[in-house]
Amino acid sequence: MKRILIDVNVILDVLLDRAPHVAASSAVWSAVEEGIVDGLLSAHAVTTIHFLNARAVGPKVARKTTDAILSVFGVATVDEGVVRSANALGWKDFEDAVTAASAQRARCAAIVTRNPRDFAGSPVPVMTPGEAAAWLSVSA
Repeated sequence: MKRILIDVNVILDVLLDRAPHVAASSAVWSAVEEGIVDGLLSAHAVTTIHFLNARAVGPKVARKTTDAILSVFGVATVDEGVVRSANALGWKDFEDAVTAASAQRARCAAIVTRNPRDFAGSPVPVMTPGEAAAWLSVSA
């Protein structure tokens, strides 16, 4: 089965119903729920999503949402090796570098993000949610 790492912005599109991006991002989320693809979040993405979601909906709801997210998505490791690999990429945005290094360590086929330019030079192919939906043959 294909394995993808999903960037924070894709998850937030769904959680926060951010138009016009929610349709394509929801299609990718649904593909993970339906078992069409294994979907992962990097470990640091989970904390970021929880923090941003808590600001929007409060900590109690955010904890429930985090539990729900973890029932759908796996978590890709962020350890010293991933952090060193990310640092070696030399990217301006270290968080994106950690995401790419985490995807590589998890042997993902792709990173799904709305900001593919932020991942220029990624060791893992990068696609938008719309491209991922088409690649997975699910409706966006």
